[in-house]
Amino acid sequence: MEHDPLTPWLEWAREIQALSQTGLAFAQTHYERIRYHRLLELASEMVASRTCLETEDILRTFLVQPGYATVKVDVRGAVVRDDRILLVRERTDGKWAMPGGWADVGEYPSAMIAREIFEESGYEAKPIRLVGVYDANRAGRPMEFFHAYKVLFLCELTGGAPSASDETSDVGFFPFEDLPPLSEHRTNHIHLSEVRRHLADPTRPAAFD
Repeated sequence: MEHDPLTPWLEWAREIQALSQTGLAFAQTHYERIRYHRLLELASEMVASRTCLETEDILRTFLVQPGYATVKVDVRGAVVRDDRILLVRERTDGKWAMPGGWADVGEYPSAMIAREIFEESGYEAKPIRLVGVYDANRAGRPMEFFHAYKVLFLCELTGGAPSASDETSDVGFFPFEDLPPLSEHRTNHIHLSEVRRHLADPTRPAAFD
């Protein structure tokens, strides 16, 4: 599968950050800790030089997750009724996405996506099929500080009623041909096209990057 070109400076800074974070986790001497911390500072300075963010703020963000650097996981649920897809309006940017969010430690993926759908939309649903696993940082937009995978489930509506939440301001079912503005780092047309392919072919295997 072809991907859009990466943003080189941010890709480099992110890789330096990941290597430094892992290095700090396994550093055995004071000298090693100083060296890896300096690499974190350099990664922060790289990002600050190309953005309006302050170096100190970026460094604090990089230090939030100590330990071995690994990929974060975002889960999304595709709930379709009468050929209309359930979307929620995100309070952060005012745009629309399939319900979901960051995976929580200790929770089954199936239980987590059912909970996210209910909390963000008010609807009850159960996952019935894995649609795909995507590299969330390569979707035609600038890369984030941390690498993430997006796991997309096709879900069956089982009950509930529309209800907004602290994270969402509106809920609705939309025709695939007439979608509202999408919050594209959460849900984009690639994801929705794959959902439609799975609806048309129940034997279709899960997509992956």
